[in-house]
Amino acid sequence: MNHWIIECRIGRGDVTEEPIEESESEVFEEDEDPIETLEARVGELEKELQYSAAEMVNVRQRAARDRSDAIRYGGMSLALKMLPLLDSLEKALEAVDDEEFGSLSEGVRLTLEGARAAMETEGVIKIEVGTDFDPTTMEAIATVPVAEGSDPGSVIEIVEVGYMYHDRILRAARVIVAEDQ
Repeated sequence: MNHWIIECRIGRGDVTEEPIEESESEVFEEDEDPIETLEARVGELEKELQYSAAEMVNVRQRAARDRSDAIRYGGMSLALKMLPLLDSLEKALEAVDDEEFGSLSEGVRLTLEGARAAMETEGVIKIEVGTDFDPTTMEAIATVPVAEGSDPGSVIEIVEVGYMYHDRILRAARVIVAEDQ
């Protein structure tokens, strides 16, 4: 089977046809129009280029989002490590007798307020526990039978305060919930 390459020299207007070897360039079948084949190939390459460009845009957007998240949530590890300190200060304040240790109690209270204020400026906020159990922000560690005047699924007691870091749960509030008998 002979394959032909058609060469057109611009400006001269003459066309030459020379037989080529099988291994040279793209092989066109005799019944194929080389222009149509090349146009189809150009279309394929343009489509690949569009896909590559779209992928680059996606990579850039993903990288920007990752950088933004790293900046926004970069302090999450430190905030998580600070929670036991807040818990200890709250317990110390509850345990201290104001009459006997007035100035010590005041110092612990001011330290706790300062630590809470610093955490809030960094995006750490206390999870407000309502009357109903919310599984997205709370962890039920125990259930007790419903007491008179309480609804099933209501929070009876807060065992450990929960915190959010911006829009993420830093630590779920640990609660005791009333259950239906």
